Amino acid sequence: MDETSTHFYVPIPHEEREICLGPEGSVAHVARVIRMIQGRWKLPILFRLYADPSMRTLQLKRDLPGVSQKMLTEHLRELAQDGLIERVDFDEKPRRVEYQLSEMGRQLLPVLIATRRFSVSHPAPTAISRDSGRTLLSETDTGLN
Repeated sequence: MDETSTHFYVPIPHEEREICLGPEGSVAHVARVIRMIQGRWKLPILFRLYADPSMRTLQLKRDLPGVSQKMLTEHLRELAQDGLIERVDFDEKPRRVEYQLSEMGRQLLPVLIATRRFSVSHPAPTAISRDSGRTLLSETDTGLN
């Protein structure tokens, strides 16, 4: 390796690098959490369940304008499979099902609040991008919020 290729060298011992980059390292765990909450409606579902401890599917659909029944059902199933919410079937006729946060879902709340604080204290860039010369717009500027 020549002098100009120093960006390939990470000056930390191999053992410490495994703590971050190994299969059980920090990167793997953070990526797993991000995959759990990745999806257009997952965060709105979680925050809605933080506000109201138990909700039926129809209540969630009313509170999340724009969500289709298919996407709501899909995201509720994924959140339940990941252990963030619990599906409570009351075994009644007509069928009655409610969703509530699991213990793991409640433990995620401080992480999401910290993420929000980080986002508020580090607003989206609106300056000219150095790479392309194009103006970067925040979500409110583009109408995507």
